[in-house]
Amino acid sequence: MPTPPSPAVDSPDAASSSPASSLVTFDNVARTYEMGSEIVTALTDINITIPDGQFVALVGPSGSGKSTFLHLLSAMDRPTEGTISVGDWDLGSLTRSEQARFRRSMIGIIFQQFHLVPTMTARENVALPLILAGVAPADRSGRAADALEVVGLGDRLDHRPSELSGGEQQRVAVARALVTDPPLLLADEPTGNLDSDTGEQIIDLLEHVHREQGRTVLVVTHHFQEVEHVTERVLRLRDGRIIADESC
Repeated sequence: MPTPPSPAVDSPDAASSSPASSLVTFDNVARTYEMGSEIVTALTDINITIPDGQFVALVGPSGSGKSTFLHLLSAMDRPTEGTISVGDWDLGSLTRSEQARFRRSMIGIIFQQFHLVPTMTARENVALPLILAGVAPADRSGRAADALEVVGLGDRLDHRPSELSGGEQQRVAVARALVTDPPLLLADEPTGNLDSDTGEQIIDLLEHVHREQGRTVLVVTHHFQEVEHVTERVLRLRDGRIIADESC
């Protein structure tokens, strides 16, 4: 299969391109929120590193802190305590514009709800991050088509979401996450809106991307059995703490 095109033009200093012993580091991270007169602890004492090129599952029940973990790792929120780094980026110190640059160049996010624009074709949906990255119009169409070919939708370029199955829509979402060539893919309950067979196909697709392209993948899920056949490591989260860190 072809690989997605070269990184977006605004990728920072060589953080995303040079191999490193660890891509993600959480150092004594905590996140608390004020809820009226109460302080609610969403995460506490999180200390992990994720090497470049690893496939990781983050597993936990509702309310365990998975969403907070993702928000912090995608620079949509800041830790109350501790530091988070991805490559050379210190996420707690970024300005709003730097947060946007970080998300464009370092991560691709795959959502449970797909979040495709219904009036756009598959190719146009995949090209959206390239518009935000300032890629020239002449290059966007080809790069989006290449990314869709990677996920097996080379013959669905001009189909709109309503013309695609749920599994195909999620493949479009995977292609959109890949198109800027980020080193880290974050998949937030990517099988939640799919039947079990189609969900397994999506997990196998993520494993294929990980294996063939050496990309780091973090899948967040309630159900470890969905990913146990492909993941290399499982982080078990409960009540805001990592209660187990296991190799698979």
